[in-house]
Amino acid sequence: MGAIDLPKSPNVFHPEKPSAVGSRNSLAQEYRDQQKEVNQLLEEETNKVLHHLQAKLPKEVLERLDVMGGLKEKLYNYFNQNYQNMFNRYIVTAEDEMVKKIRNYIDKEETKVLARYTPKEIADLLDQVGGADKFNTGEIEKSIVNMYGHLQGHIQRGVNDLENLTNSLLRQKTDVGAFIRGENAYSVVKCAFKDNITKPKTVCDVKLSVNILDSELISPIFHYQVTVEYLIKDLLSKHIMDCIDKEIEKLKDERIDQGLEELSDSEIIFAKMNKVENYTDDKVDDPKSKRYSIIAKSLMDRINDLRAEIDPATFDQLNIRENLKKIIDMENIRNRGFNTAINSITSILDTSKMGYQYIENLKNARELIIREYEDTDVANLPDERYQIRLKYYDNAQLQEERKAYDVQIKSFETEVQHLWDVLEMIYEDSKFLTRITDFNDLAALYKKKIKRKIKDRTGDPLYEDIAKVWDEVSFIKPGETEVERMNRTYLYEKDKIRHKLIMMREKMKTMYGYQYPIQRRVMEERLNFLEKEFNRFDYMINPYHIQPGLLLDVDITSIKRKKATLDGMANVLNEFLHGVSKGFQDAAFASFSRRRSTVRQDIAQSFAESSSIKDAVDPGKAYLDMINAEESSSVVSALADSAPAKTTGRGRPAAKKESAAVVDNTGKRGRPRRNAEKGDIREV
Repeated sequence: MGAIDLPKSPNVFHPEKPSAVGSRNSLAQEYRDQQKEVNQLLEEETNKVLHHLQAKLPKEVLERLDVMGGLKEKLYNYFNQNYQNMFNRYIVTAEDEMVKKIRNYIDKEETKVLARYTPKEIADLLDQVGGADKFNTGEIEKSIVNMYGHLQGHIQRGVNDLENLTNSLLRQKTDVGAFIRGENAYSVVKCAFKDNITKPKTVCDVKLSVNILDSELISPIFHYQVTVEYLIKDLLSKHIMDCIDKEIEKLKDERIDQGLEELSDSEIIFAKMNKVENYTDDKVDDPKSKRYSIIAKSLMDRINDLRAEIDPATFDQLNIRENLKKIIDMENIRNRGFNTAINSITSILDTSKMGYQYIENLKNARELIIREYEDTDVANLPDERYQIRLKYYDNAQLQEERKAYDVQIKSFETEVQHLWDVLEMIYEDSKFLTRITDFNDLAALYKKKIKRKIKDRTGDPLYEDIAKVWDEVSFIKPGETEVERMNRTYLYEKDKIRHKLIMMREKMKTMYGYQYPIQRRVMEERLNFLEKEFNRFDYMINPYHIQPGLLLDVDITSIKRKKATLDGMANVLNEFLHGVSKGFQDAAFASFSRRRSTVRQDIAQSFAESSSIKDAVDPGKAYLDMINAEESSSVVSALADSAPAKTTGRGRPAAKKESAAVVDNTGKRGRPRRNAEKGDIREV
């Protein structure tokens, strides 16, 4: 027999024969014209770019450009070259992965065959000896999954940092969006960019305050002075919440198994509230109440008012309260959260090469102060520096901070008003022996004439008799409600003080001109002091805007053209917030992700074939219909739910509408129109 050239044989080498060695064509393509498809793709992309240029560029520029000549050829060659590069890389990668999978599969099959004549594999032997609970690799697999998860997290954060830097470069400026990532933007209390006082053209100052609430902390923080009783009650409360969540999950599963409708978000909340009475109650004095079912009342009475330190005169290692306190201290619940935050921020600063020369850890006060340089004098410090203040606030501390803030804003109003009155008196004295200086003098001069010739005729009151409500400094303040009384913003008061300072400076310039008597020098010195202190006060955080939790206050000074400290601190803050805060969580989305009814069967891919699916829908035809059909929801649901062929309301099979492929479909998106003549009614 003569040699036969088989096109499917691996011994055939040809660049065009399908599935030959070195061929660019495959039998899986079913003799499609690959070159024609590539040419069509490149031609379309080239024409899109040319049409865009013709629409955007002016006519005089188009006349100079050879749009239909050399430019089209260059674009075509550019797209062709890039397409070929991407296609070659994809082919090489696919071939390498396929070779690896086939090689591993062959090795595994050969090992199984050889195992008939050789001792069994160690894993199989250990599994037969010990069973599933012994000699398993579960812990090793979990550790590997954790390692890959951490690696993926680091890669994702690195990509996010790269995106932030790229966006800041494209914007040609530094703003809040480039300074902190979007998923942490909700925690920002205040962020302000302003020019430096001494070097306004080259240096900028940045103030950033981030508030992480107690509910958002991964590791909860407690004050050092908190009692042991409070810590134990907090642990009991978390245990009760966990038990209630487990019961709610069981209730959800039972309703799903019974075919009932799932609970809504509000119903879940009410169900949780009703479950609380099963675990605790308000009977504090009753030792048999439900609140003492986990820990007895006698033990809770022992640790009443027991704090972090015990008087040495009453300390006894064998007492019950000392041993209860020792159990709590061994778990390190009191210091765990704040120590974790300190270790996180310091380690991130070290790894980010953002060194610091001064650190003060006020552990009992739950406050941390970090400065890049020890000196605090601005004149001796470089233009690139930062300062971090990390402090934990509870509700009692915030109330005292708010009281001090109220007193300080009132003090500024008093001092500015006093300077305002002094300047007003000096201005009135300067009008001595002058008839008309301002509008008030002119109005007083024509007061009687206005009354005689205008007001007496119309009967309207004089201007001086009308109550003056507007002070001509700021607009009238609206009345306060309970919201304003509980959350003092002081925006109106600050704006009024700022306007008064500006008006007083302008008034002094008008009064004295180029003269500098002692009165002007004294008032300007006082005005500069009040303005400087008020700006420093306005730069601070309003405690009414802070909620109990961890407060991160960062002051950065950076050169505008360099921004080294600014970019480095942005990475540090994003990394710190990722490690300390759980972030904003929506309970509705969290509960939605746990519902069993939303789990689709077709997502968990498997090579097993179901008989019901095979009988209902041809797998090959169903797959092609899913790709080519304009609306493939019916086929997907048939594959997912393993349901028989769907029928219309009258018992007839639903007609399938033939359409072009997805790539060739240029029709409008949306629901297809019903064909009443053919009875094309689709059941959802």
